[in-house]
Amino acid sequence: MSRRAELEQRIRRLSEISDVMSAMKTIALIETRKLGRFMDHQQRLVANIEAAAADFLAFHPEFRAAAAGESLLVLIGSERGFCGDFNEAVAAELAALAEPEPPCLVVLGRRLASKLEGHPRLLAQLEGPNMAEEVRPALDQLMDTLHRLRGESAPWTRLAVLAHDPDGGVAVHAVLPLAPPEPPRHAYPPRLNLAPAEFFAGLTEHYLIAKLPDLFYGSLLAENRRRLEHMERALNRMENKIGDLGRRRNALRQEEITEEIEVILLSAESMLGGGA
Repeated sequence: MSRRAELEQRIRRLSEISDVMSAMKTIALIETRKLGRFMDHQQRLVANIEAAAADFLAFHPEFRAAAAGESLLVLIGSERGFCGDFNEAVAAELAALAEPEPPCLVVLGRRLASKLEGHPRLLAQLEGPNMAEEVRPALDQLMDTLHRLRGESAPWTRLAVLAHDPDGGVAVHAVLPLAPPEPPRHAYPPRLNLAPAEFFAGLTEHYLIAKLPDLFYGSLLAENRRRLEHMERALNRMENKIGDLGRRRNALRQEEITEEIEVILLSAESMLGGGA
């Protein structure tokens, strides 16, 4: 195979890879826009529940739970790659936590789970969502796992989530017990149709069901933004490489044309010389 044919084959292969990466970039862009809409709704829902809880606890401080008890930390990573140091950032934040005793861990996302294999406090590894439509099934699986652990090996009383925020930072978010900031005290307590204990138990359940999707959507949004940046840089490098190979191919083609012209000229001179 000639050098020019080899270059053309490499260009075709790189072009095919570039097409695949462009498709992945488009999917990531669609997901970021979709997740942005979901998060707007979810954050309003969480804010309303927190406001109701703060109003209730202002008049019923006895329901503010103590901070003592077994902790369970849910880590949200990625199920797929091509997102830079997304999972490494979560693992690094976990290593930097300054606690007297590390919490029990539940990890979502195979890419992150592979980095934490052998951790002494790791209790469960679950599949993470790849897109917004997979958040609910992933949450159902997580809730089943949390209920199972609470009744078996880890009777946890505190729940937190370590995940990326939409802006790309990594932070620990306390989820349970429900403890919103104390608001300015109102003149009259809220009117309840349920007993205070029953009301607060139901409110806590609603908060858990609303807060976890908010954190999942935020992590998935950050992941797709990382993937967009990663794909953008990779496509730029790919385009530069294809352009460089194209110039080398054209140069070889010009050399071949020059050689063909020289052969034709030599043949013509030979024929003219023979005729003379």
